[in-house]
Amino acid sequence: MCKDSACFLTMKETDLEAVATAVQRVAGMLQRPDQLDKVEQYRRREARKKASVEARLKAAIQSQLDGVRTGLSQLHNALNDVKDIQQSLADVSKDWRQSINTIESLKDVKDAVVQHSQLAAAVENLKNIFSVPEIVRETQDLIEQGALLQAHRKLMDLECSRDGLMCEQYRMDSGNKRDMTLIHGYFGSTQGLSDELAKQLWMVLQRSLVTVRRDPTLLVSVVRIIEREEKIDRRILDRKKQTGFVPPGRPKNWKEKMFAILDRTVTTRIEGTQADTRESDKMWLVRHLEIIRKYVLDDLIVAKNLMVQCFPPHYEIFKNLLSMYHQALSTRMQDLASEDLEANEIVSLLTWVLNTYTSTEMMGNVELAPEVDVSALEPLLSPNVISELLDTYMSTLTSNIIAWLRKALETDKKDWSKETEPEADQDGYYQTTLPAIVFQMFEQNLQVAAQISEDLKTKVLVLCLQQMNSFLSRYKDEAQLYKEEHLRNRQHPHCYVQYMIAIINNCQTFKESIISLKRKYLKTEAEEGLCLSQPSMDGILDAIAKEGCSSLLEEVFLDLEQHLNELMTKKWLLGSNAVDIICVTVEDYFNDFAKIKKPYKKRMTAEAHRRVVVEYLRAVMQKRISFRSAEERKEGAEKMVREAEQLRFLFRKLASGFGEDADGHCDTIVAVAEVIKLTDPSLLYLEVSTLVSKYPDIRDDHIGALLALRGDASRDMKQTIMETLEQGPMQASPNYVPIFKEIVVPSLNVAKLLK
Repeated sequence: MCKDSACFLTMKETDLEAVATAVQRVAGMLQRPDQLDKVEQYRRREARKKASVEARLKAAIQSQLDGVRTGLSQLHNALNDVKDIQQSLADVSKDWRQSINTIESLKDVKDAVVQHSQLAAAVENLKNIFSVPEIVRETQDLIEQGALLQAHRKLMDLECSRDGLMCEQYRMDSGNKRDMTLIHGYFGSTQGLSDELAKQLWMVLQRSLVTVRRDPTLLVSVVRIIEREEKIDRRILDRKKQTGFVPPGRPKNWKEKMFAILDRTVTTRIEGTQADTRESDKMWLVRHLEIIRKYVLDDLIVAKNLMVQCFPPHYEIFKNLLSMYHQALSTRMQDLASEDLEANEIVSLLTWVLNTYTSTEMMGNVELAPEVDVSALEPLLSPNVISELLDTYMSTLTSNIIAWLRKALETDKKDWSKETEPEADQDGYYQTTLPAIVFQMFEQNLQVAAQISEDLKTKVLVLCLQQMNSFLSRYKDEAQLYKEEHLRNRQHPHCYVQYMIAIINNCQTFKESIISLKRKYLKTEAEEGLCLSQPSMDGILDAIAKEGCSSLLEEVFLDLEQHLNELMTKKWLLGSNAVDIICVTVEDYFNDFAKIKKPYKKRMTAEAHRRVVVEYLRAVMQKRISFRSAEERKEGAEKMVREAEQLRFLFRKLASGFGEDADGHCDTIVAVAEVIKLTDPSLLYLEVSTLVSKYPDIRDDHIGALLALRGDASRDMKQTIMETLEQGPMQASPNYVPIFKEIVVPSLNVAKLLK
């Protein structure tokens, strides 16, 4: 009832929807007054459409009715067929039940058929049974003659006869062990022939890489024999599922044994390439690895080009051989890695494993492409083993570098005592071989490390810089001891000055070499940051050079000491040529110092200039003389100005090419001379004030010593000048370099100073 109501409602909704659609269409047709004239035309057109739709609906319904009628007819026919089949099955079942007794009465016939079959097989094999000894001899001869295919054919005949008889015996009476043993004993030579033939096959396979070049047909014969045996194995295993019988010696699995033989042959070939030991040849590992590389490459090329043609495609012989060689190499590399290798041997091994193996010299060779994909090869050594080798290498390398640096320094120290001057470079600067030896050693180790990996190269560079830092500290100590030894006896070593110059120049060479090394072996900012975090060596090198320059200047001033002591004395005032000698001595020394490289020579010249002026001013402050008249003051002051000009000229000459201002220090002597030269004592305070304003580091004791040198300042004047200067200390300019600060005035009591 519910369904009828729903259907009725649906039809009603459809009618309403149709009426609404019709109203909408009529409204669309009659929108203008002139369209009313066409109402009849519209009615006829709609009537035609309605008649057409009704005709199509009738045709569709008629078609559906015809289909239903046909279907019912086919179902009726099928029902009749099913009934007929059911009746036939019932008849067959009835006939089968009636024939059971007849089948049981034919059992004797069945047994006779089985016996006839066995006798027929026996008659068939009788000829072969009697000819077994002869076939065995023929097969043995064929094996000895190398006619392997023919020998295998006869062997298959023997095995077929044996297996057929044993199978029939098994089917008749599987529990009769005596007859089975009798058959097995009669065909006993068959297993020996099989083993002998297998031995010949394995010998050919062991020499397959040679055989395939000389006589590929022999290798093909071996593969054909193995394929035959594989087919027999499969057939016997299939028969086993039906009968449960398996002949003795089956399955032979010669294909599996073939791959085992090839694998063992590859392993033996790899292991047999070591011709030397470390005791007989230091390069034993390099030779061993090179032989392996050559053998493996040659073998794989032969396998790819020749052996593949001798084996069925499903054997994938090249893929299998590649896997065997890779595994054998991995095992061999593991064995080598476990030995107590030296540093150079570790490098050789890792270079070969990480680079040579995948390079175009071996697995990446164009002749192996595309069958060999280098990117798909597993590593020969595990990451842990490589890491252990690298740790051992770094530890050994550290010890070696320390020893090499110590030996290089000891060798260089021996040269310092030679009676001959050190060698000069192409620019004429003295040098020793130490920097070249050190950085040649670093370069060699870095080149070796770069062959292994970028990471190891960076680690070795960091190690070199660390050890260089320690080495320079020892170098500094040895240079200091060299100086102290010389000061104990200035006559020895004979070429002290020249070798100290070489030591100074070495510092500049070390600097340049370190920069060059970093630039060459650091490729990324990260690596640079890693190495820049290491202690800077520039400070140590500058300290060594500075101490070297100071020791050379000490040599100069030791020779100048006597002449510096003559300054500001009666002898000096009467016409001493001490400054002339000082200039000549300094210039003579600096002729030797011309062999010092520019950065340090420039610094040394400036230091010599400052120190000569300081020593001159120290002589002024020593109160070695006190002028007694204005004439003496004038004469002494003029002499000081002349000598200041002499020194100015000298140091201008020595500093030429450096762009240095060589006048500043000498101006101090002139300024002091102006205070001494002043004739009007009343202006003395003003002149001293001017001097103090120029040189703020001048102290009271310096002023006191200067006034004492003039010899004409009264007690009150001295007191006034001293008190006034104490009240207003001067401020030094930012660029001012103190010069009076290191001049010590001899202790004078105030009473004596004010006299």
